[in-house]
Amino acid sequence: MRPEGEPRRLIVGITGASGATYGVRLLRLLKSTPIETHLVMSRSAKITLTQELDVKVSDVTALADVVHQVDNIGASISSGSFKTLGMVIAPCSMRSLAEIASGVTSSLVTRAADVVLKERRRLVLMAREAPLHLGHLKSMVAATEIGAIVYPPVPAFYARPESLDQMVDHTLGRVLDLFDISTDVVSRWQGLVPADTKESR
Repeated sequence: MRPEGEPRRLIVGITGASGATYGVRLLRLLKSTPIETHLVMSRSAKITLTQELDVKVSDVTALADVVHQVDNIGASISSGSFKTLGMVIAPCSMRSLAEIASGVTSSLVTRAADVVLKERRRLVLMAREAPLHLGHLKSMVAATEIGAIVYPPVPAFYARPESLDQMVDHTLGRVLDLFDISTDVVSRWQGLVPADTKESR
């Protein structure tokens, strides 16, 4: 059991794959929850961010409760004794995925992920790449075998999204479901809607 008063923490990693909007929006969604967010961004993520979104790095870091520098291997999130719910890497580059799968880490992003795995906490990797070659697929298998959840940001069209924002939110809401973090952005499946049987005229 969690000691009374101890915060529920989630690590958010953002790497340099396309899809920076997922990491930024995830932080925004978590602002309305009691979750304490710990952000770590790779150097490539900061470059991708400025190319894909009309935001500054400082705008993104302001969304997190705690920000860790990617080269600070002595950060709190690099130790298993620092309790968290786990980690989401959104998006997760194939380089980061391969490092995590191999256990050979080179930055705080992948070190924190490795710690989450060794402590048997939940690690969700929003892997973003297409098409996939065999090396990518093998890394995904290896990551899954050691306990990670590979969650490519695939839109759910049954929710009938009317905008890109709705597509992103639904995906992130489902990711947060994996941590039992509730949001109001998921369109829950209620079963099949009966087809219209009227003849067209």
